[in-house]
Amino acid sequence: MPSGVRLQKIADRIREEMSAMLIKEISDPRLRQIFVTDVRVDRELAYADIYVSAVEGKGRSADVLAGLESASGFFRRSLSARVDLRVFPRLRFHWDPTPENADHMEKLFKQLREERKDSNPA
Repeated sequence: MPSGVRLQKIADRIREEMSAMLIKEISDPRLRQIFVTDVRVDRELAYADIYVSAVEGKGRSADVLAGLESASGFFRRSLSARVDLRVFPRLRFHWDPTPENADHMEKLFKQLREERKDSNPA
């Protein structure tokens, strides 16, 4: 069983290669302007959970995930050629709401700062 450091290196490498493939090699319009936010590989190297997000937000999540699932064989085959592992993990794709949540929180903080500024004129 690989160590935690080794698993993280594998996950980082998969994220880098997957991101490069999405930018340079994929022509599916459903997969435009998406980015890989995280990759987690389980200890047995059976699965790689890939978390993605899009610029447009959650409205495209179903379309993006469907596009990724339909291309999962291509991704797995291409990644296995680029990442040197005896057996390459199966890919599972998930929507990552973190960027949208962070944007929402930033808007709330901005609103609070403006309200505080209006109630306490200097």
